[in-house]
Amino acid sequence: MRRPVVLVVVVVVLVATLVAGVVSGLLITRAETAAPVRPPKIEASWPAPAPISWAACTTRALRDAGAECAMVTVPLDWSKPRDGRTVQLAVSRVAHTASPYEGVMLANPGGPGASGLDLATTGASVPGGIGARYDWIGFDPRGVGASRPRVSCDPTYANGPRPPYTPATAANVRAWEQRSDAYAAACGKRNGAILEHMTTRDTANDMEYLRIALGAPRISYYGYSYGTYLGEVYATLYPGRLNRMVLDSTVDPTRVWYGSNLDQDFAFQTAIDQWFSWLAKHDGTYHLGSSQQAVQASYDRLAARLAASPADGVFGSAELADTLLYAGYGQNLWPDLGAAFAEATNGSFATIEEYWRGLNQVTDDNGYAAYLAVECTDAAWPTDWATWVTDAKRVNGKAPFETWPNTWFNAPCRSWPAKPSTPVDVSGAKVGPILMIDETLDAATPFSGSLVVRKLFPRARLLAEPGGTSHADSLNGNRCVDDTIAAYLADGTLPSRKAGDGPDTTCAPLPTPTP
Repeated sequence: MRRPVVLVVVVVVLVATLVAGVVSGLLITRAETAAPVRPPKIEASWPAPAPISWAACTTRALRDAGAECAMVTVPLDWSKPRDGRTVQLAVSRVAHTASPYEGVMLANPGGPGASGLDLATTGASVPGGIGARYDWIGFDPRGVGASRPRVSCDPTYANGPRPPYTPATAANVRAWEQRSDAYAAACGKRNGAILEHMTTRDTANDMEYLRIALGAPRISYYGYSYGTYLGEVYATLYPGRLNRMVLDSTVDPTRVWYGSNLDQDFAFQTAIDQWFSWLAKHDGTYHLGSSQQAVQASYDRLAARLAASPADGVFGSAELADTLLYAGYGQNLWPDLGAAFAEATNGSFATIEEYWRGLNQVTDDNGYAAYLAVECTDAAWPTDWATWVTDAKRVNGKAPFETWPNTWFNAPCRSWPAKPSTPVDVSGAKVGPILMIDETLDAATPFSGSLVVRKLFPRARLLAEPGGTSHADSLNGNRCVDDTIAAYLADGTLPSRKAGDGPDTTCAPLPTPTP
């Protein structure tokens, strides 16, 4: 969840670097299906949605996929849906082209704060043409991307150079405290009433309103990363409206959000250590050190150098940490980020600065502002710095790579201008069979979250990829995983649910890349 844009970048820009998957045998059985329900009526207090006026999309990727786009008006405040205040959601659709028709599939890429319009094209990645049986609906959640209003606080907040993340002095801590508080204050001044209505519950209600506007008695749902939490909340609030649901890299709903970010720090340390070990294994290519510890030392020296003197006046140690963190999201990034890392240690920063600008929102903070607007109000955060600093120091002792960066990334939540709400008490007791997928060393959404959600959804099936560190990586070339998804989306076929608290089946993750 730390990086709202990573899913789009990794899937769209770098998909060509993925390696072919390894197929392992699966014991597949026909899963039970949810009991049929009558098409539910509109909520009594809600205004009827206007008909959707579909038109040509403006982006090339959507046009090439034959997508249509529209704006859908929804109530701003779901507790007062008829008070006349509204927001607009940008929506995309790739209509089904195959039979039998399986209905509508909404999709969300995560973040929170990531645009979901391009996910209308996801059906083309499902093996066997099964995806073509669905109408795939992408959407930008309220406040995000092409939806209106579009939240923003300080478009250049992430531009460099920023103070070093790890506090070497009290002045360094004060600098980040002041930056974080100033950003939160700017958000309050620039965005108005929408900040009070950006919770995951609000977006789940938006999804239900989209279902009604689409005329669908039920929807299916495909969620990545934070999008899994959105799916969990929707399924809890509207279990009778849900047909099938795929959750890739599942959020633990019992840890939102302060606790989940602490959990991330430990998991990212493991993933980065794995990458450093891989770089050491290929020291003949990268020359960063022949052991994980030696590569870590190369990183530490480079970070110290950049903290003292940012490259080109913009790329400091904070920018270095933000850029190389992406290796913890996907192994397909290991070779290219390794090469950029190696070049930087030799004094050449052009490549790594290009990655920094491409992977981080250095001139547009919409994704970051929306991320905070959701996470800061989904649940309460500590309001005293002493709690933050105490926890950061404790975690940093075992997980130094990401602890302080993650602390400052989320620090505006301490003084956020909108009130926090109470998280939805997630339950899948009334939900039919769903499919969950996760790599066991996933850093952004630690695997423990998948195990928790499997317990909360008693008809869920969990597919684990032991030893994999990539995040939200389904439908990207692993045939074992992708064929399991296709079977489920075709007719509800799922692996048998096993006794106990572990996964129900496994697939080998994609092999680590070759330099």
